[in-house]
Amino acid sequence: MARRTAAHTGGLGLERKAVAAVVLGNALEFYDFTIYAFFAKAIGETYFPAKDAIDSLLASLALFGIGYVMRPIGGIVIGAFADRAGRKPAMLITIALMAVGMLMLALTPGYATLGIRAQAIVIIGRLIQGLALGGEVGPSTAYLLEAAPTERRGFVASWQIASQGCAALFAGIVASLLTLVIGDQAMSGWGWRLMFLLGIGVVPIGLIIRSHLPETAGADKDPAAAASSVAVLHRLLREHGRLLVLTFLVVAASTVSNSIGTNMPVYAGSTLGLTETVSNAVPIALGGASILFPLLGGWLADRIGRRPVMIWPRVLIVAAAMPAFTWLIQEPTAGAVYTVTFLLSALSSVNAAAIIVAIPEALPRVVRSAGLSIVYALSVSLFGGSTNYIVNKLIAVTGDKLAPAYYLVAFSIVGSVAAMLMPETWGKDLDRAEGTVRQAAPSLADS
Repeated sequence: MARRTAAHTGGLGLERKAVAAVVLGNALEFYDFTIYAFFAKAIGETYFPAKDAIDSLLASLALFGIGYVMRPIGGIVIGAFADRAGRKPAMLITIALMAVGMLMLALTPGYATLGIRAQAIVIIGRLIQGLALGGEVGPSTAYLLEAAPTERRGFVASWQIASQGCAALFAGIVASLLTLVIGDQAMSGWGWRLMFLLGIGVVPIGLIIRSHLPETAGADKDPAAAASSVAVLHRLLREHGRLLVLTFLVVAASTVSNSIGTNMPVYAGSTLGLTETVSNAVPIALGGASILFPLLGGWLADRIGRRPVMIWPRVLIVAAAMPAFTWLIQEPTAGAVYTVTFLLSALSSVNAAAIIVAIPEALPRVVRSAGLSIVYALSVSLFGGSTNYIVNKLIAVTGDKLAPAYYLVAFSIVGSVAAMLMPETWGKDLDRAEGTVRQAAPSLADS
């Protein structure tokens, strides 16, 4: 059958299952992110029991952060591998490793049964998962950009972010229904394990579909693409150092926003004193905003450019965060929690959609996957794994319930300034940017 180009077929329309398979890894990341934050207290009690409940919670959040240690390594190793061997084999490796890490957490008996060995097993599981997640976003996002038509790259790439919203919404709905069926006590005891197992269940489907995707990395070889991970990192720092610093700061602000959002169930329960039923439904508001607004952000980025969509939603977060959390503290109701969560998530999601396309567009193909992977993994490892711990620790030490707002505003100011200094990549030719004209990569709509 003759090959069809995305420009003539609408790209995304005919190959939704291919896009779903590509973004599945990102969805699993956020599903795990949401579920872990959601059941941090129960996981802490299972593996790190303590006399003081706050010590158990903080130990659980520390375990959550341990996985982020491996993300930069995964970004360098797997990202460079994707630039050398192709996007598809890298995406198969990451999703398989991700499933192994989640499975180890879901099936490992608690401290009461295995003692310190249980802690060792779940730590290893989180490290494996961190390695996989560090290398996931670069190859999968590069694939979407290279397979999408130029005029729709923002919208197609925005599905990376929208998939996170789908995962969070699914997690919130299932957790709420399961809590109603088996009760709060059972959810804290063993129900949270079912939540992880449900996420792992979609991995085989993702592996099958990903294995049949066309490759987009290009057939011609570049000496840098065959170099070691260390050499690739050296080239990135030498040739694109300023860009990497700016994108690191932009992603850091987005990561802190996401972390504040996923911490809202803990904040609602532990800080505001709301019931578990109310707290368990918070991810529904988070997920709802994170589905529609990334697509809006991608659509806008294709029409007015990447930089405006990276800047203005972040500026609005700076203006809205303090009043929103002040109102939430003064009126600690279910409606207030859901409203604040939805508002901040919506603004952050619009912003994130432009970020996820602008960074790889600014890099040449031979280091595109590695560059995005490293920046994303390093930023997320430092701030995604620490934000929940830091804000809860600040609240515990200072007693100031506005700690999340202070943290969010500070990083949003930095992210806004960095975005202003970023280059505009709207409409950029991904191949000519390297100084050579390559054969067009296969589209998601190609048969």
